[in-house]
Amino acid sequence: MLDHLEQQPPDALLALIKLYEADARPGKIDLGVGVYRTADGGTPVFAAIKAAERQLAESQETKAYLGPEGDMGFVHALVPHVFGPEGARGGRIEGMQTPGGTGALRLAVALAARAGVRRMLMGSPSWPNHAPIVTDLGLELAGFTHATPDGAVDMDALRAALAAAGEGDAILLHGCCHNPSGIDYTPAQWDEIAALVAQRGVLPIVDLAYQGLGEGMDEDAYGMRAVVDALPEALVAFSCDKNFGLYRDRVGALYVMGGDAGQTARIITNGHTIARATWSMPPDHGAAAVRLVLADEELTRSWLEELTSMRERIASVRRKLAAAGTAGPVDLVPLGRQHGMFATLPLSREQIATLRAEHGVYMAGSGRINVAGLTDGNIGSFVAALEGLAG
Repeated sequence: MLDHLEQQPPDALLALIKLYEADARPGKIDLGVGVYRTADGGTPVFAAIKAAERQLAESQETKAYLGPEGDMGFVHALVPHVFGPEGARGGRIEGMQTPGGTGALRLAVALAARAGVRRMLMGSPSWPNHAPIVTDLGLELAGFTHATPDGAVDMDALRAALAAAGEGDAILLHGCCHNPSGIDYTPAQWDEIAALVAQRGVLPIVDLAYQGLGEGMDEDAYGMRAVVDALPEALVAFSCDKNFGLYRDRVGALYVMGGDAGQTARIITNGHTIARATWSMPPDHGAAAVRLVLADEELTRSWLEELTSMRERIASVRRKLAAAGTAGPVDLVPLGRQHGMFATLPLSREQIATLRAEHGVYMAGSGRINVAGLTDGNIGSFVAALEGLAG
């Protein structure tokens, strides 16, 4: 039976990682891997997480199962940071732990499909794993253009997509720090989006994977909160992998909101059932560490300070790129207005191949770069490499 399976192409990003590792040139630049990098090029463990892990090592008494809902202390501790002072909206919001933000997103789409959603509206470009998750779960994908060529949000395309939508449709929205473009909605645009989604009766799924890495914890959650407050139902996929630096520990949560506490309770039982049949139980360690961080004022302060330093470094790199103006075929000025770790440069695959072959600059074939891969030591070389494409 297995002989009927067809060969699948390798993951392009994983292949890029191998090419980078095999490159012996000392000045090579990795802009492909989607993890935060310090000015020294490292991806360290947060000091607050280290402290929490020491507490776990000393105090954890068992590794017994927690159940498909995971660590509910972790889930509830995140609520005020994610949803703000109004928290769970009178019991209308409840959550469960998932294996990373990807697990939360897949569970959200599976819940939507179980509830009768048949079509998913999604801006393009989007995170490469969004479309495969949606189509693998049997939903039709209806794409619309996310951004204009000059680096602004294409609100007209979004308005048109929602005008043609209705019952049986859902929309997938990036909460902040859009991956791969870095082009986010403004608060005023979010207010309009929330009103349009409510008017059309579309189910919103908000992927909030980078809270705190754009403009701030509350600022980055503005859009998601506007949607939650404008609608009777919503699903929010949340990731701690980036803003707590817990990539390999796969720490996420899915939050669901119904019209009242009773409906929310029914929705979450379906989430438990799907999770039990998918991954059974989520991994414990990273979520337990986050719970301990958020239970301790000093550790919470330490976490937020480190997150602020990450955000400021990313913004600093963006300002330096924008100050370079036009480099070869690329106008870098819009990068200064964008948010988060990612940006997409308008380069052809041939130009990207040239950057890799001649300058040791590694980026995705789409032109997406991780701006956190740039430092004071290599940003000049990167700009010079782009300028070299002009001929």
